[in-house]
Amino acid sequence: MVTGANVGLGFETARMLAEHGARVVLAVRDIEKGRQAAARTGGDVGVQALDLTSLESVSTAAAELRATYPRIDLLINNAGVMYTPKQTTADGFELQFGTNHLGHFALTNLLLERLLPVPGSRVVTVSSTGHRIRAAIHFDDLQWERSYSRSAAYDQAKLANLMFTYELQRRLAPHGATLAVAAHPGASNTELARNTPAALLVPMGWLAPLLTQTPEMGALPTVRAATDPGVLGGQYYGPGGRGEIRGYPTLVSSSDASHDHAVQQRMWTVSEELTGVSFPVAAAGR
Repeated sequence: MVTGANVGLGFETARMLAEHGARVVLAVRDIEKGRQAAARTGGDVGVQALDLTSLESVSTAAAELRATYPRIDLLINNAGVMYTPKQTTADGFELQFGTNHLGHFALTNLLLERLLPVPGSRVVTVSSTGHRIRAAIHFDDLQWERSYSRSAAYDQAKLANLMFTYELQRRLAPHGATLAVAAHPGASNTELARNTPAALLVPMGWLAPLLTQTPEMGALPTVRAATDPGVLGGQYYGPGGRGEIRGYPTLVSSSDASHDHAVQQRMWTVSEELTGVSFPVAAAGR
């Protein structure tokens, strides 16, 4: 299952998996666009309605998926928004934090019962090099109600994606079967950048093609994290070129802040409180 799979990185990820024989579900907000994307893959591809800005939609989608599929081998948390003007989700969360982190947090925990019994199953969550930039978890103002920076809000959400992966892996480890892994696409030329402020785009100018890579290349770290038999839980994959901007996927590192165990645990607890969704298995061995 791939979230946000009708365009960009998500579509390329789903296409590659389908071309290699996987049965893939595109979890998308716009069903018609999802059907059009499914038709372009040419594989065994289904479509599931999912709006990550609504916890009600997340709950409904998870219930429908559990009813339809007795097992899930891969859940790829790919969907996201970047640098959006200040907005809130249906549940009142800041849009980037609510979509990129809280929606996926709820979805993952609601689907884990279909992943846990499957040997080799994985949850792959897409983060970003932005997790290093001005990035911190602002527990005193998670929803950016006092002030708002579209870039800092994005960076917080991407840091949360990594912290979620690391804490999820810690909770999964005693149960053995399912791995939590993260990936990032480098600088990929996709629709995700449509809200990038002009002040950031103009200086790039004609250099943009040299500083970005295609969606196909950008999807490869996610595909490797999802399929490489040598992948271990808690690993992070990204492009192997200079600055992790372009190139073929390799194992990369994340910031020191992303490995703060106390903050990971606090982030998890806060996420459970905000979404009303909890880890479905006893977290033995933590």
